[in-house]
Amino acid sequence: MKTVLITGCSSGYGLETARHFHVRDWNVIASMRTPREDVLPRSDRLRVLPLDVTQPPSIAAAVNACGPIDALVNNAGIGLFGAFEVTPMATVREVFETNTFGVMAMTQAVLPQFRARRSGVVVNVTSSATLAPMPLVAVYTASKMAIEGFTASLALELDAFDVRAKLVEPGYGPTTRFTSNSGARLEGLIPDAYAPLAGRIFASLGQGPAAVTTEADVAEAVWRAVNDVSGQLRFPAGADAVALAQPI
Repeated sequence: MKTVLITGCSSGYGLETARHFHVRDWNVIASMRTPREDVLPRSDRLRVLPLDVTQPPSIAAAVNACGPIDALVNNAGIGLFGAFEVTPMATVREVFETNTFGVMAMTQAVLPQFRARRSGVVVNVTSSATLAPMPLVAVYTASKMAIEGFTASLALELDAFDVRAKLVEPGYGPTTRFTSNSGARLEGLIPDAYAPLAGRIFASLGQGPAAVTTEADVAEAVWRAVNDVSGQLRFPAGADAVALAQPI
């Protein structure tokens, strides 16, 4: 029976991915900054662990507590929506600490065991914002684009050890907590000069795009990525992301 460690499982994509792997008879280690036992079923194949991917001691403790794993899913992330012109560099660094450096640190923590066993897979969850640019998410997109390049290069160097690295690229998920997870970072990031642009974007989102991404779409894409041995690197998740990924 295989074991997967998933980060960011308190809600959204991570929570659904944990459920997805559990019902398919994997051992699941669902990590969260603030553990919530009530969001997942009680099972001897499912553990909830505290993990803050921005804190090296937290990473070390979690990986040690996990024991051997077969797959790492780097799902934990934070959102940001606002004009780059007024975004404090401290906020930029905060986003990168989770979305970029946290992913790298988690990956680095599990690679020794994967390399030694010549087996394992790392799946990094990015965004369809890497497939088609949109305004007012420049920092968020940059943090995810960095992981796209990181994973593409990493996949090549790990191939020598039969270890795989994959990307899952979710589309727009209106049922997720992207905005609420952005929290206080959003305050003051839409100055008056940018208000008309932001208004148009919010209006278009409010009308509901024809195609969106659900939590189940992402969980299934992660499942396919973890089990893929074809060499495919990118797995768009959701009808909108799949459409964006098509060659023009």
